[in-house]
Amino acid sequence: MSALRVTVTGASGLIGAALLAALSERGAHVTVLSRAPERTRARLPRAGAGSEVEVIAWEPSGEPAPEHALAGRDAVVHLAGEPVAQRWSARAKRAIRDSRVTGTANLVAGIERSEPRPPVLVSSSAVGIYGPHGEEPLDEETPPGVDFLASTCIAWEAAASRVRELGVRAVQIRTGVVLDRHAGALAKMLPAFRLGLGGPVAGGRQYISWIHTSDVVGLMLAALADERWSGPFNATAPDPVSNRELSKALGRVLGRPAFAPVPGFALRVRYGAMAEIITTGARVLPAKALVLGYEFAYPELEPALRAALGA
Repeated sequence: MSALRVTVTGASGLIGAALLAALSERGAHVTVLSRAPERTRARLPRAGAGSEVEVIAWEPSGEPAPEHALAGRDAVVHLAGEPVAQRWSARAKRAIRDSRVTGTANLVAGIERSEPRPPVLVSSSAVGIYGPHGEEPLDEETPPGVDFLASTCIAWEAAASRVRELGVRAVQIRTGVVLDRHAGALAKMLPAFRLGLGGPVAGGRQYISWIHTSDVVGLMLAALADERWSGPFNATAPDPVSNRELSKALGRVLGRPAFAPVPGFALRVRYGAMAEIITTGARVLPAKALVLGYEFAYPELEPALRAALGA
């Protein structure tokens, strides 16, 4: 059986690096598309036995993806995009939206030119598509929200879905809060919690739809391998928790108190409108993945935190 050939964008990010490591362990031949090939090449994990990694330049906001980097591949995984976790100035919002919508459209344009075309595109998305919700459980059939992040995700997924017109299977992975000590929300929480200064945010009642990095990668690998996976999938653990419960669990894992509240206004002063995704929440469930038999490596929060922190 020949090695899997996969093209990946956003390979130097949190999820991209973990996905590349998993593909390398499986002996895959990976082509990475990057705006900064030399820098990306220096940051990539060492390829495993039988695995190969090639890095090719691509400016996603300005040109179609190079067809020679896509033709004949078994799959494309699209993870590139401007970080959401920053203050949402008008310029930042344009960059967040354009990097996802224009970048995805240009990737699809490259796929259209490639021959033979890859049979599947797995594209990143986010649970932010649902907008703020209370305790209502949400699955993939829940209508989207109307705020900035939701509208961005709607356009992002629409751009990726266009590959269906080309005979390519499209999967959108709607990622929740990824637990990883090196990057993302957990990494930002750790300094205060390690000092015993952590605690619930804005009252702590809002739901956090979390997931361990290993399960994000596991869901993507399942989507690559199984033709039943099509359309949107929530990349969240089966047991979302409140912000207060997350704070208590992190305090237990670190052996530190976790009672110092963080007022919502402090976050709004620091992050502006972006603070809404922290102070509000959504209770998102991975309904489709569970129906298709995906088994989570970390279905419960505390073991997931221990694994993420190496505790």
